[in-house]
Amino acid sequence: MEITACTAADVALLDRYMGSPGRTSFHARRFARQEAGECTCLVAWLDGRPVGHTEMRWIGCADADVRAARPGCPEIGGLAVWPEELRSRGIGTALVRAAEGLARERGLNVVGIGVAKDNPRAAALYARLGYRSLTDYLDRYSYEDADGTIRECVDPCTFLVRDLP
Repeated sequence: MEITACTAADVALLDRYMGSPGRTSFHARRFARQEAGECTCLVAWLDGRPVGHTEMRWIGCADADVRAARPGCPEIGGLAVWPEELRSRGIGTALVRAAEGLARERGLNVVGIGVAKDNPRAAALYARLGYRSLTDYLDRYSYEDADGTIRECVDPCTFLVRDLP
């Protein structure tokens, strides 16, 4: 397995193998944030195919209460491994560790990650990796459905932090 920063050419492959809901590509929107300097997108590759992704959001969590609770804390966001049968094989761990490495390269000493309250498997992974609860929050986001309808989503989450050695 290899982890690299996302390139423009990777977006179509991510859409093909790890699609996203809606009319506008999730991966294209994330890549645009990277181009704007707001994040670094990471892609996990296995046999030339993307099998995981995440982004290190340098601007931190979108939730104002989370930012107030830990100012300046970048967020590892949108972590996914696909297809499902590749989960629990170290891909998610490798993506988290790669994102932490990027933070260390920038001289940062803390990172955070949000986890949905209905995702105990991810919460257990983050706990094993040394992340501890900071605060609960509501993750709010929207996307344009295939028929053009804007879908608003609200997920109850917990923001976790880890001090980097």
